[in-house]
Amino acid sequence: MRLKNQVAIVTGAGAGLGFAIAQRYLAEGARVVLADIRDPRAAAATLAADERVLPVVVDVADEVSVAGMVAATLQRFGQIDILVNNAAISSTLPLQPFDNIQVADWRRVMDVNVMGAFLCSRSVVGQMRRQKRGRILNFTSGTVYRGSAFNLHYVSSKGAILSLTRSLATELGGDNILVNAISPGFTLTQGMVDNASYSPEFLKMVVASRALKREEHAGDIVGTAVFLVSDDASFITGQIISVDGGATFH
Repeated sequence: MRLKNQVAIVTGAGAGLGFAIAQRYLAEGARVVLADIRDPRAAAATLAADERVLPVVVDVADEVSVAGMVAATLQRFGQIDILVNNAAISSTLPLQPFDNIQVADWRRVMDVNVMGAFLCSRSVVGQMRRQKRGRILNFTSGTVYRGSAFNLHYVSSKGAILSLTRSLATELGGDNILVNAISPGFTLTQGMVDNASYSPEFLKMVVASRALKREEHAGDIVGTAVFLVSDDASFITGQIISVDGGATFH
């Protein structure tokens, strides 16, 4: 129960990694806001923790929508201790040469993946300052260390999250607000499996690139997501923790 009596907002929590993190935070004693652009009420209903779960529809790239999410959280729970900036456009992006990427698509990826983290962080920091304590957990990607062809808008957005994490940590440390990030490897979520977006040959190549020769799933990441927002990590900030089976070393 490392998160007992704490309140966590998890964006992109209607499915996949965000849902897995929310589920684990509940098991650790937290009250959790399941925030997603798709209505997360059905996902919330599966958690059997009605009084500790608040489903909220939010577009993280929209300032008014994010403010509404924060207001709903405070009305229901009265505090905000943890923000997990997990919402992102990733697996639905088609692989394509960078010069084929349309300007509107580039802007949408940046709006959700980068502006979303900025807006959500900015919206919770006032409450965290009043509480004299807070945790912000971002998600970047191993692709920022080694580069990745045919996905330039996504990789660039995750590079921005790396810089955002370190700069926010520096700025907010005096307020006892810790900011860290997880850098996962290629993670098989249910959405990716359902979409059948990746060939068996690609998945074999990914596994071969790791020190640990197996696929990565959401369950491989949630333990680190608990640790980094818990008191066990109270002197860790501005760090990017790779959880990728040894695919990158930095």
